[in-house]
Order: sequence, then C-alpha cells, then structure tokens
Amino acid sequence: MPMVDIDWLKDHVEVPEDLTYEQLAKDLVKVGLEEEEIHASQVTGSIVVGYVVDATPEPQKNGKIINWCHVDVGEQYNAVDEDGNKVPRGIICGAPNMAAGEKVVVTLPGAVLPGDFKIEPRKTYGHISDGMCASERELGLGDSHDGIILLREYGFSEAEYEALKPGDDAMHLLHLDQPFWRLTSLLIVDMPSHIAAWPGEYHHSTGAAYTDPVIALNEQTPVVTGLEPGTPTDIEVSIEDNAPIHGVPGCDRYYARVIRGVDASAHTPNAMRRRLTRAGMRSLSLAVDVTNYVMLDLGQPMHAFDLDKLEGPIVVRRANEGETLTTLDGKDHKLDPEDLVITDSPNGEHGSRILAIAGVMGGLYGEVTEETTNILLESAHFDQVTVARSARRHKIPSEASRRFERGVDTQLQPAAAQMAVNLLEQLAGGTPSEHPTDINMTSRRLPIHFKANEVSRVAGLDVDVNTVSNILSDIGCTVAGGGNGEFSITAPTWRPDLNEPCDLVEEIARLVGYDEIPVTVPPAPVHGHVGLTPEQAYRRRVAQELAEFGMDETLSYPFVGDEDFKAFGYDKDEVAPISVEVANPLAGDRPYLRRSILLTLAQTVQRNLRRGVENVSLYELGHVYLWDPQAPAIPALPGGVRPTDEQLKALDAGLPEQPMHVAGILTGLAEQTGWLGDQRAVDWSDAVEAVNRIGERLGASLKLDQPQSENVPVQWHPGRAAKVLSAGVEVGMVGELHPRVNEALGLPEHSAAFELNLSALFSTLDAKPVQAKAISTFPLVRQDLAFTAPKSLSAEALKQAIVEASGDMLEHIELFDVFEGEQLGEANRSLAFAVTFRAQDKTLDSQDTEAIRAAIVQRAETLGATLRA
Repeated sequence: MPMVDIDWLKDHVEVPEDLTYEQLAKDLVKVGLEEEEIHASQVTGSIVVGYVVDATPEPQKNGKIINWCHVDVGEQYNAVDEDGNKVPRGIICGAPNMAAGEKVVVTLPGAVLPGDFKIEPRKTYGHISDGMCASERELGLGDSHDGIILLREYGFSEAEYEALKPGDDAMHLLHLDQPFWRLTSLLIVDMPSHIAAWPGEYHHSTGAAYTDPVIALNEQTPVVTGLEPGTPTDIEVSIEDNAPIHGVPGCDRYYARVIRGVDASAHTPNAMRRRLTRAGMRSLSLAVDVTNYVMLDLGQPMHAFDLDKLEGPIVVRRANEGETLTTLDGKDHKLDPEDLVITDSPNGEHGSRILAIAGVMGGLYGEVTEETTNILLESAHFDQVTVARSARRHKIPSEASRRFERGVDTQLQPAAAQMAVNLLEQLAGGTPSEHPTDINMTSRRLPIHFKANEVSRVAGLDVDVNTVSNILSDIGCTVAGGGNGEFSITAPTWRPDLNEPCDLVEEIARLVGYDEIPVTVPPAPVHGHVGLTPEQAYRRRVAQELAEFGMDETLSYPFVGDEDFKAFGYDKDEVAPISVEVANPLAGDRPYLRRSILLTLAQTVQRNLRRGVENVSLYELGHVYLWDPQAPAIPALPGGVRPTDEQLKALDAGLPEQPMHVAGILTGLAEQTGWLGDQRAVDWSDAVEAVNRIGERLGASLKLDQPQSENVPVQWHPGRAAKVLSAGVEVGMVGELHPRVNEALGLPEHSAAFELNLSALFSTLDAKPVQAKAISTFPLVRQDLAFTAPKSLSAEALKQAIVEASGDMLEHIELFDVFEGEQLGEANRSLAFAVTFRAQDKTLDSQDTEAIRAAIVQRAETLGATLRA
C-alpha cells in the first residue's frame, strides 16, 4: 500500500512548512486519492544514546547467554550510587551483538514503545535491569530483531558518529520526534505507487510548484550512440523472446549500466534507511538499498548484479521446460516456459545460466555481497502480464512485480540508472561507465482522437475547451488541435492507463473535481407493469413466512464438489455430467454449480454446529443450475455489435435451466425446556409445518405423497419423507434426512429438511386478485365429528369428503384428535374434526345442521368411515 511521506515529498514539490498529514489527506482527496489511515505516535518518553562501558556474558541454565552491562547514558540520566555519585545504569541485554565500547539506543524507565510496551526497572536473571537497549522492531523503525541498534552501523558518517555523546536525544536522532515519523506517521493512500507521482498529484490539487526529477537526470545520462560492431558498451545484451504472451514481448527495453570501484564497506545513510523503512522496506546493503530507493522515488524497479560474477552476453529469454532457480529468499522454483528470465553465458554457452525471474526476483547467483566492488545495474521494462503471471505462479509477489503489473514508464530506464549511479558514486565512490547498453524496442504511443464535448456527455461536467487543453497539458499529454473542439492527444509514457477518450474524460473529471459533477436522478420511465412482479411478490411472501416461523435466512456460494456429492449419497459419475462445471472455480474442491440448495445450505448448518449452535433452523432462497448434456453448444458471438434475435435464442438454448428454489434444514430442539413444559426434538413434522405454511401464505393447495421406500431419493429417510404436490405437479420434497446423510455431515438424528422448486410452484398459482366474500352477520354453529375409519384412509381424504358434503355452509374445518386403541381394533383408528357452519342469508336451525350432518355421514361411509356415537 503506497505511503506518502511529507519529508520525501519536499524533495520534488514546494510544501508549506506547517503542512500536516490531515491537510495533505484533504488535498489529495480533491484529486480522487482516498486516505486510508494516518498512523499515530506510539513512542514516548526518554530514549537516549548510551555508551556500553562493559558487557559481562552470563550463561544461563537454559543455554542462553545474557550480558550484564553497564551503560553510560549521560550525566542527566545515569544512576546514583550509595555515595550519591552518578554511575552508569545496569542493564540486562540478550542481544548477540552487544559488546563493550558500542554506542546504542537506550529506552529509559517511563518510556512507552509501540504496542503499549512500558519500560520500567525489573529484576531478571538475578539483576535489576534499569532500562533497555532497543532493536529496530522494538522502536517501530523496521522488522529487524536480530540484535540491538548499533549506531556505528546506522548510516552515520565517522564525524557524526564521534560526535554522539551519552545522553543525546535518540528520539531526535532517529526522527522519532518529528510529526512525519511516528511509527510511521505516514499517510496511506490508494495509488499511485511511487513517491515521484505524489508531487504531481499534490501540484494538481493545490497548484504548488513541481519539478520533475527525471528531466535533470536525463540531462546527465550518457548518450547511447548505437549498437553497431565496435561501439563501446558495458555488456552485450540480447532479447530473445520466442514465445510472447498475447503477442506482446516480455521485454521491450533493457538498459544496463556499470559502476566500478564501489567501496564494499560503505553503509546506507541514516536518512535513506529511514525513508526505506517508512515505505515498508528493510535496509539490506547499500547497493540494494539504492535500487529500492530509486524504485520508490521514480517508480522504476531495478536490480543490481555483481559484475565480476557475470559472463556476457546477458540474454533475456523464456525459461525452458525443467529449468529451476533458487531466488534471493532461498526458495527453489521450478520454472515454467511462460516465465521470462535473465541469463548470462558462462563458458561461451549462450544464455545458459539463469540469474533472475524478470521483474519479480533475482537469484542467488550474481547477487551483490559484502565483497562486491563492480556492479551492473539493470533498468528494464517488462510486460505486465508476463510479470504478473510469474509472480502469482511462484507465489513471490515483490515491490518490483507490483509496479510492473500496474505499468511502468517505457522511457524512465536511463534516468533511473543515472540516479542509482549518482547515489552510489556519492555514497560509496566508484566510477560509473559512460557506455551503457540500451536495447530499446518500445513503440510510440498512438494519438487519441478526443472531442471536448465528451466531458459533458459522459461526466455531465461543463468544461470549456481551454480548460480541457490546460488539464491534459498539465498531466503531460501532447495536445494538438482544439480549434473546433476536437483534439489529437498523445498521452505521456508514464501514464499507461490513458488509452481511450473515456480515460481522458475520467482524468479531466478527477482534476476538475468529482464534487463538481452535478447530481441528477435518472428518469425511470414506466412501461407496463409497475411494482413487484408476481414472482417477486411470491418470493417475498415465502421469505416472510419462513422468518415468521422462526427460521433464519442465509446465503451461500452455489459451489459444490465431490465431498458434497458423497455426503448426500449421490453417485458422482451420474451427477457430474449433468452439473455445470466452472472453468476457473474459486475453490478447486468445489468446481460445480449446485443442483440442489440443500448441498450448500448444509455447509452453513455444519459451520454453526461446529461453533456450538445446536438448535439450527436455516433457510435459503436461490437458483439451482440444471445442465442438459444434450443442449446445443453455446455460440461464440462477436463483440461490439448487438446480437440478432436468432443469436440470442441460440445463446439461451445452450444455457442451463436455472429455477428458483427454497430449502430449509432444522436440527436440535424444536421446543426448548422451560418452566412451562418439556423439550421436543426436531422431526419430520416441523419441516412439513414449514411447507404447509408456505402453501397457505401463497394460497396453494399443497398435498403430500409418500412414495414407496425404494423410490425415495437417496438423501431422504425412506420412511419419513414425502413428495410435495401442487395442482398435481411435483414441486419438492419434505421430511427427515437419511441417517447416513446426518452421519456424514455431523448433523443430529432426525434432522428435518425441505426443498421446493418455487419456479414450478409459482406456475401452478393463479395470479389473479382474490375475490373476497361478504362477511356473514349470522351466528355460527360448531360441532365435533369423530369417525372410526380404517388406518388405510388418510385424514386428508376424509377431510376432503367432509368439505364436499358440507357445501357452502362450511366455514372452517380442523383435525384435532387422532386415537388408536384396542376397542377400535388393530385396523381402525378415530379421526376427530372440529367443524364450523355458517349461512350467508339466515340463522341455521337444528334441521339445517342435521341435514348437513347427515350428508357428511353418508359421504364418509362411502370411504369406509362411520360416525362414532
């Protein structure tokens, strides 16, 4: 994540002395760059320079060696002995690099370090440690925790180091006290990714004077006269990409420059180390730090090779099958033929030794070490796709690869190399070569035909022609024309994102100000149906009914795999050919789209059970995907034109059917223990109740049909599951899951479930408005009717018979009792119904009710049921 450092920003743009990060964030937001966060200070208290008077190693029982040290921290901070004399503080230190005579950073009691780590005297290893010698990580300066900070190795010149005295303020010395450096007090903002871009953005926002550092660097760069035989050059380079991706060469510019006689013992200056650390990079060695510094400053990734280890020519090529590379992080990588590699040619073998994966990471061979005095600097331009694929393939994303992926200026390479040799020459001596190698195969950018009125048409901004011209010129574009409102725009090489007129519109809108874009509500013309469609209204009713039933709605990804098929008892060889397989699945073990919601809903139920939620009742509405192997192939349609009606029909014919389903799973207790009653576990009846409620809410007459056990789908209990029918159409299943499924998924016994095909169910409904009947004002008559009926007669069949026999007088009927006993015989049972009669035009008398009752009894007898006395 790019971080803005005001201190670094000042190198390139005029910044007010009192500029705060809060104000900088506001300025950058004006040009569309959003602040993420500003780190606050986490270092307080007394942190000073200390001189180690002595360090006595003391081996411990655990094998560790600690040092009992006396550290002079200056007259003001030293301890006081029994006689009142100032003496060095006693400090315990376990760092391996602690030694007498070193100048270190000491955090005194009362100091607070990052992570709210408070320093106070404490007894440890048999001594009272009266302070702490700090490492970089403990101060928030970096990640290093291998030892304490030794100031002689921290980038100070010899004179600066000698001037350091015990008790000097280390907070100021390490810039821990400055507003722009507080662990880090840096503004983290999205885009761009190098420091040199920020001054430009700040300039666009505030109008502050900006100086492009590349201009001065290019003036210092040696002129490359050509590549003809006999032309002096640092090293021969050959680009041999025989397999470009999408026809784009992996490398279209390779710039190499040598600097000789570098002082191998030179250290990275403190100021540079500090800036690298604030940008999130570790300081490694001077040569590496310089290349990283240039990358952060200008945006050009670079790599430094030990020149004495290389044998020309340098060859940039694709890797061969079976080649490997050990990268700088010590990991071995099997290379892919798509990888672009940097090689040299030992023993005259052309391009035989691999030095690096281009634009990603270097290899161990050829790396710069403490003995390196002659350095070859690589400043190249690599293809975005090639670098991105290699970084992801080998799982080694780097700061360099991230910049190449976003796009690097194709003309920046000489200036970046010049800046690097300038820094190395200044900090470590050395003599830069005047004969760099520059293989330049970059192409000129094509002009963009741009109409000024596009800004108004696309963004709604009223911007005059002169303002358009000024903005585009200010961002580095070459602007021609404009007299009739039409321009020929050539974008600068450092803006690879500007390729189309719409890109220019976006850039103009950004710099004019997004807040200047007028807010308009687009018209919503009404054609035909207004409001929810019948299907939308039905879906909403289903969701509301299940929620009122006490179930929770959930959403799950529609991806399933072999593990899900196995858990539900499906045969993969039968299911996979009729399932939609995703070409690039999010998870390799779930490459198919679901044919049933239960498979993905079960994953959510499992997750809840594993986290201790025992009583689960979840439902989900969503699509399932039914692939037809006999469906015609989906045609490849041309882009840029509207498909014909025939093409659209052919496209639809090849797509899988995607009906809307609803499914639910209930586990655990349906009724929990309370002072009013006993608990009850979930069973099939709870799922049936949920389905019946859906039917009632939709006005659908749902019926259950229990198939023979051998015809029950494999995921359902063979004796406790039924088909759900609507108007004679099968629309789903309800019941208990098969015990084998419960065991595979880790669900409790008798877990109940249902799944309905809502698309099929909705097709059986009459979407016409319901005709309300007049409410009768006459009194009602209630009666209870108990019938002795054979067990083979279902309650639903007898109920339907009562309804038909009652005619228009019946207002309500409900089954309230089922009884079986010896007095009824083994083949019979008692079914009792509560019925309510009411007439629309009169009060029912005894003769009316007796007539209805007689009709009911007669109709029931035809089914083998008799009225009990």
